[in-house]
Amino acid sequence: MKDKRKFKFGPGALVTAAFIGPGTITTCVMAGAQFGYALLWGMIFSIAATFILQEMAARLGIITQSGLGEALRKQFTYPPVKILMAVLVISSIGLGNAAFQTGNLLGASLGLQSITGNGEIELGLWSVIIGGVAFFVLLTNSYKFIEKTLIVFVVLMSVAFVTTALALSPNWSEMLRGMTRLEIPDGSLLTLLGLIGTTIVPYNLFLYSSAIRERYKSKSEVRMAGLDLFVSVVLGGLISMAVIVTAATLFFISGEQPESGADLASLTEPVMGAAAPYLVGSGLFAAGISSAITAPLAAAYATSGILGWTRKSHPIHFKLVWMLVLFTGIVFSSMGFRPLTAILFAQAANGILLPVIAVFLLGAMNSKKVMGEYTNGLFSNIFGSVVVLIALVLSLRSLVHVYNQLL
Repeated sequence: MKDKRKFKFGPGALVTAAFIGPGTITTCVMAGAQFGYALLWGMIFSIAATFILQEMAARLGIITQSGLGEALRKQFTYPPVKILMAVLVISSIGLGNAAFQTGNLLGASLGLQSITGNGEIELGLWSVIIGGVAFFVLLTNSYKFIEKTLIVFVVLMSVAFVTTALALSPNWSEMLRGMTRLEIPDGSLLTLLGLIGTTIVPYNLFLYSSAIRERYKSKSEVRMAGLDLFVSVVLGGLISMAVIVTAATLFFISGEQPESGADLASLTEPVMGAAAPYLVGSGLFAAGISSAITAPLAAAYATSGILGWTRKSHPIHFKLVWMLVLFTGIVFSSMGFRPLTAILFAQAANGILLPVIAVFLLGAMNSKKVMGEYTNGLFSNIFGSVVVLIALVLSLRSLVHVYNQLL
């Protein structure tokens, strides 16, 4: 009989595909360009924190066979609180991902434009084409197909960005120092919080806790799921760190300031030659389209869970949510602009939701009634508490940022 517990790279790829998007790439580029290798330790912390929270979400999904949205709905029974939670989740993840979807499609479009070298095709047209591909992938309604598709894009991102970083011959001793020395250079605090905030995202918790049930059904598979998650999250961390290293090597010493991840292609050409636009473009394309697939899916899982729908009991409702998110992104990106007001609103809602979800998740993972013998250990509780504090800081930062933008 075939060993069903044999390790397979799978659901964890959704986490990596979701948090490595154009926004993360741009934040990593700015971190490397402005502060060199100094903030690499922040990315290591972000990856560790992401693993801790996502591992909790994985156990919750496998043990209870319900996603985070369903768990929240069951936990908060007092009507005013239930309504408030529903508004928060739908605002930050449902409406928020619809706004962020524009950036995902435009980021993937920049990658394709770099690969093809064809500037005559407008980014808006590329966005429609990429949106159509994402629509087809999601329309299959096959978890296995979606998972395999995202694994391909995660591997593509890894090869593209890690190869680019290594080709530039970075300063290895400075890299090691940046990874191990906890320093915050002057003016870098907001960038550091940005790195953490683009990695630890609320919608990933909803996405993963729901999606993992498609692969793992037995409590005995918790450890195997944890191994898959560990490999995936570490791989995502390597991708982000490779982008920071690339930007640090290209821009920090020269003092140049890039505008986005797309600038990496032209500036690596003297070193990498004709391969530069293909490697960097492939990475940007993979980052954009993988997030363009996971963002609508996460919105559908979160919204359906908090409203009491399931993918099986309300398949039309589930599809309508991800279609709305995807088509909103296609419309805005094809018109060439980002819905700033919606994005600011989503950032504010995310800022409020993250610490709430982190506290709830930590509480649920310590409940014998909910988790039985799979409750948190001492390490998970200590690190989880640190993550909750960081989430509170991110929440305040997000709200202050939105307030300043509205002034």
